Formats: sequence, C-alpha cells, structure tokens
Amino acid sequence: MKHILITGGAGFIGSHLTEAVLTRGDHVTVVDDESTGSFENLAAVSNHPQLEYIRGDIGDPELAARVAASVDEVYHLAAAVGVALIARQPMETIQRNIHPTELLLELLVKRWNAGEPVKFFLASTSEVYGKNPKSNWTEEEDLVFGATTKARWSYGASKAIDEFLALACHREYNLPVVIGRFFNVVGPRQSGAYGMVLPRFVDAALEGEPLVVHDDGQQVRCFAHVDDVLASVLELMREDAALGRVFNIGSDQPISILDLAHKVVDAVGSQSPIEFQSYADAYDKDFEDVRRRVPDLTRLHETITHRIRYDLDATVRSAIEWKQAGRSE
Repeated sequence: MKHILITGGAGFIGSHLTEAVLTRGDHVTVVDDESTGSFENLAAVSNHPQLEYIRGDIGDPELAARVAASVDEVYHLAAAVGVALIARQPMETIQRNIHPTELLLELLVKRWNAGEPVKFFLASTSEVYGKNPKSNWTEEEDLVFGATTKARWSYGASKAIDEFLALACHREYNLPVVIGRFFNVVGPRQSGAYGMVLPRFVDAALEGEPLVVHDDGQQVRCFAHVDDVLASVLELMREDAALGRVFNIGSDQPISILDLAHKVVDAVGSQSPIEFQSYADAYDKDFEDVRRRVPDLTRLHETITHRIRYDLDATVRSAIEWKQAGRSE
C-alpha cells in the first residue's frame, strides 16, 4: 500500500484519480481549495477509511509541508481551470499554476536528498504548445506563444514554467518526475461552467437550448475519456522509462467543434439549433485561439501498453449518460 497525495483531488480529473488509487488499495490524501472542484465529486468514496480530505490551498507552505512529509507519490493536478477563468483572471492563473508547483518540488527535493523515495506527477496541458502551426504535436515541438498583451497565453506559459521546474529538479537532483500534457479530457463530473465545450454542448442539447459554437466552429480538437487518460497516467508512474520525460496524453481522433456540436445533438436526439458566437463576445476582444490541436502519441505508446478504450462516440455517450442520470435523480 502506498500513501498518495493528490492536489486538486476534488476536481473533475482529480476525483476520478482519487477513486482509482483507492480502488487499488492505496491511502490517499486529497487537498483541494474547492475553487473549481467540489467535495461532492468524491461522494462515492467520501467515507472510505483510507481517504483523508483536506479543504485547503496547497500553496500554503505549512499545509504543503505537512501533507508532503511522508507520501510516496504526489499527483499535482491543482491549477487554474478553463479558458473562461483564464481570460478573466490572468494574474490568479499565473500564481495558482506556478507557486504551488515550486513549493511542492522544493519539499520533495529535500526529502529525496535525504534518501526518502518519492515520485512526482505533474499534470500539464496541450496549452503549452501555444499556437505552434504544425498539424500534430510531438513532445519536442517548439512552444509558440502570442504576445504578453494577450492574457489568453498566460495559462500555457505558466504551465510551461511548471514543466521547466519539474524537469530541472530531475536533471539537478534526479528527482523522479513524470509530466503529462493532457489534451481535452472529458467525461462524468466535468462542468461546463469554466468554458469546457463538451459538457456545455450536452447541457444545451438536453435542455433544448442552442449549442453555442465559438468563431466558425472549424477549430479541430481531440477528446479523451478521463478513464483512458488516468489509465495512462498510472501506468507511466510505474515505468522507470517514463522518469524525467514529458508525454502527450489523450486521444488522437480529431474532430471540428462544429462537427462535435452536431454529434451531440444527434446523440441526444435533440432539436437544439446551433448558434455562433465571436471570441470577443465569449471572452474578450484580444482573445486568440488555436485552430488545430492534435497530439502525436508515439512516445506514449512506445512507453506504456495502455491504448484508448473509449472512441469518440463512446466518450460522447458517456458524458450524455452521466448528465441524463443527474437529471433523473
């Protein structure tokens, strides 16, 4: 049995990870400030004898020192969430992404240098690629950000700093770290409140309301079910070959946002219309987006055995079924 620390463990992805590691028999400490997560996401395991839940800010030095003192693995998922929040609060985005990562790594390096074994997983994002124009991105691609006057890029830039910090700790101190760049993770419990497109579409289709597509809807994305993403994460953390490396994690089945809207409407059997909204109206006048975001998964597939179990249709159905179950309760 391991002792696992999960920051952001009451969030969408974090709650699924918490359930997964409890299922395999580990003791889990979750720290979440509930700014975007909710303890309700952990309802299925809230009374589990091996779960310790702490409502607090992992950026608090005293709390971070206490919870990181004896754990075997740290899964650092706590971060700013969603395009809408990032556009609205760029300062908070930068601070919430960089400071806790730096704090945790400093604590873990001290333990590692004292001879205590500990591993660190950093949840990063496809946003670090910025607006790199290539059609598919490998982990060694250049990071191409827009101007600092455009707040949208603060998220990707700050998560890139997180990656630099983690990799520096591996290079300088040999701290075992694994970095996963998530590409549009979706599934049960995901909220559309922070701009996440699939739950927004599903909510609208079930209510018979318009599905709002930003710009022309020809932006291309890949959507991966949370179960597949976490299966990859957990296998990577068992592989020595993953240490000190960065991995794209997600699906490589591309779809335009407009086609996704039609797919959701058809799957729900809804009469909802599709409407278009400019980025200026959705976020702000200087918002920039990326036209195509598709990962190259070669490195991931060369390192672990897990392969996607949920194709796009199954992923969409899973999101719809969860929403429908909540409406019927």
